[in-house]
Amino acid sequence: MRIGRAAGVTDTGRRRLRNEDAFICEPPLFAVADGMGGARAGEVAARLAAAALEEAGTQTRGEQGVTAMIVEANRRIWERALADPATAGMGTTVTAALVDTDSGTVAIGHVGDSRAYLLRDGALEQLTTDHSLVAELVSSGVLTPEEAERHPQRSAITRALGTEPTVEVEVLTIAGQPGDLFLLCSDGLPTMLSDGKVAAALEAAERDPATAGEALVVAANAQGGEDNITVVLFELAEGESPAVEPMPAERPPPEPEPELAPDSELEAEMLEPEASEASLSRHGAGPGGRAAALVFILASLVIGALVLYWGITR
Repeated sequence: MRIGRAAGVTDTGRRRLRNEDAFICEPPLFAVADGMGGARAGEVAARLAAAALEEAGTQTRGEQGVTAMIVEANRRIWERALADPATAGMGTTVTAALVDTDSGTVAIGHVGDSRAYLLRDGALEQLTTDHSLVAELVSSGVLTPEEAERHPQRSAITRALGTEPTVEVEVLTIAGQPGDLFLLCSDGLPTMLSDGKVAAALEAAERDPATAGEALVVAANAQGGEDNITVVLFELAEGESPAVEPMPAERPPPEPEPELAPDSELEAEMLEPEASEASLSRHGAGPGGRAAALVFILASLVIGALVLYWGITR
């Protein structure tokens, strides 16, 4: 068995000014992180988690491996928050999948409310359980799944990376089959789209990861895009050929801004992330495009008013 096509895409959504999600699409490792915290802290936490996972991704296998890399990511975020008061209290969710083509298995590590799904034989299955308040209320019978979708505290999570010195990682192993399509996503996707709509979008895209990723982002934004939206998809295929390179489905990056010269390593990490395609395809957290759009709209209104005034006074 081998890893077939793969793609990752992240989008700011329609309500947020910044993208605090990050993702990795580097076979055999795939991951999504959704940062949280004031100011830039959520973005920093997500980037630190993605960097830690990526560094260890080619060296580990199985549940122990994916647990170890997530624990290391937790340590880095926790220590950074202690060292930098500006990032105190920051954290991030993480859902990571590590493929072992020799055994044909996929080890998944999970903390928070980002999710992992499996599309097999036309049926979409949620593999992870949300570490959230409403998920616990549903599990205890206090809320129905339908009530949980409308609950005002549906975004409150009960477990995150970096908020404590240690973290409990949920792990599971899936025995893969040729034709399996795995989906990792931040909560910006399922809060906008039901599982049925997600499955329909995957099938309509003929299970192509790049096409499906774009379609899911478009569909989530069409429903309101209330949060950042990040999806990573990869398929398992027959054969033993080497894994293909990932197929990033990233939005075209803006023109890079002039590099700044930070006074310290700590300040360097707090600067705007580079807008290069390489950094975006791995660590998507960064400024969103809505601020620029708002400036453009405001400038257009001002110019229009000036033209109207000039026409009246002539």
